[in-house]
Amino acid sequence: MKRFQAISNWQQTVHVLNRQRHARFSYKSSPLPLSKLKTLDHTKAASPSLTHARRQLTDSRSLSSSSTATTTSLPFKKYSLPRKGAMNGSDGKKRTAYIALGSNLGDRIAWIEKACNEMDARGIKVKRTSSLWETEPMYVLDQDRFVNGACEVETTLEPLELLDALQDIENSLGRKKVIDKGPRNIDLDILLYEDLKINHPRLTIPHIGIPEREFVLKPLTELIPDKPIDHARPWTLCRDYLDALAPSNPPLTTMTPLSSHHPPIQALNSNRKTHVMAILNMTPDSFSDGGQNTTVDESHLLSTIQSFLSAGATMIDIGGQSTAPNAPEVSVETELSRVLPAIKLIRTHFASQPILISVDTYRASVAEAAVAAGADIVNDVSGGSMDPAMLPTVARLGTTICLMHMRGTPATMNSLAEYPEGLIPGIAKELVSRVAAAEEAGIRRWRIVLDPGLGFAKVGPQNVDVLRHLDELRHWPGLQGLPWLVGSSRKTFIGRITGVPTPKERIWGTAATVAAAVQGGADVVRVHDVREMSQVVVMADAIWRY
Repeated sequence: MKRFQAISNWQQTVHVLNRQRHARFSYKSSPLPLSKLKTLDHTKAASPSLTHARRQLTDSRSLSSSSTATTTSLPFKKYSLPRKGAMNGSDGKKRTAYIALGSNLGDRIAWIEKACNEMDARGIKVKRTSSLWETEPMYVLDQDRFVNGACEVETTLEPLELLDALQDIENSLGRKKVIDKGPRNIDLDILLYEDLKINHPRLTIPHIGIPEREFVLKPLTELIPDKPIDHARPWTLCRDYLDALAPSNPPLTTMTPLSSHHPPIQALNSNRKTHVMAILNMTPDSFSDGGQNTTVDESHLLSTIQSFLSAGATMIDIGGQSTAPNAPEVSVETELSRVLPAIKLIRTHFASQPILISVDTYRASVAEAAVAAGADIVNDVSGGSMDPAMLPTVARLGTTICLMHMRGTPATMNSLAEYPEGLIPGIAKELVSRVAAAEEAGIRRWRIVLDPGLGFAKVGPQNVDVLRHLDELRHWPGLQGLPWLVGSSRKTFIGRITGVPTPKERIWGTAATVAAAVQGGADVVRVHDVREMSQVVVMADAIWRY
């Protein structure tokens, strides 16, 4: 009889526990963290029989099927209940989550960037971002194409708190949900949170749509290719889910914004057009055209700029500090006095034309002043390594940066051209580290362009090898999907191969390198002879971009 009574008491206790747990999981409007759902530990005066029943209930769960176990083995029990009114998670511990980013209304990239900035402002630190991918709509097909991405965040918020914060960001940015999976200016979804598996009326983690959505798996695989999504299936990695999907037709492409007045680069679009970047040196000592634009009147400079545009240039790269080997370093004031008037001149006299302006500098203060004057892109030959303030400054400005591969400084680079691991692996690994440094500083991945750095810590035939293997660099792990700029114009290696000592006469050798760059996948070619190279690019695009 006592045994029967004990079993009866245990069953009643289990029934009470299950009812209370069910009631907690069914409270749809609760803004409280999932830790509040986890336990009855606040019942400090629990009887021995209740403790025993709780232990037996836990044991019985562990013996159930794997699907039931993942639903009812509550991993949120590791989190304690936050203090009443606390804004952060229960214990202040930093946790990692992955958030999906999407938009298909208005300036889609701008909405996503605003959402990321809002997360940062609210203490949800965006640690890394994927590329942005343009995708066709899914489920509701009669709507514009989406821009999708993902980000890795660090947060002290627990899952439901994080969900509340993301929904509040959506609301603050004016999102209005008309129909489910319909048009929206911003969409933020929690994909993963630590290793948790959560089934709650307001939140399912891992996100239920991950395995079937290429537009989610593409960016997520950029961030965590070797991480399992479902920890009940640890052998199936994120990349495996992506490989199991039939690829989109046409394939998805990344998007790199350049400015609000020009379309983004789509580096994986096979029929994209190559940008021609015209070089506007405002220095007296550049190796090729030094002094050409420094001692003439404004009308001559305007004529030069107009000739660039008429010849087919879509970008103008303005530099005030020569980076030729052993060139003397000028003061910040001197560099600013050279580049700012040229930028302002373009913005004043060509305001109606969608000209992209790049500033060629490795100084953060020059980059910031140039962007304030109207520059769109920062082109840093040092990849952000010569001025420790450069990457944080560009992150704060929210502009696109070109990270070039270089070793040392312009004065020392030619003595640093040995690559024991091989030229291409050496360049690739060092660029991967610069991309990581940019992301660590807060630069979004979709704001990065790469440059292999011809003539910088590369001598003679090494430059030809880079052109031969540009496509290999484009597909190097950690660099895929990023656009590339190639600057070969009039360089010394061309003169040595062709036997043409005068830089201005190296037009035909330059033409061959520009064609090779297009074939290898370059998105931008940086040139002096704009009219001639624009023709080369048009022809090369017709051959290789289809």
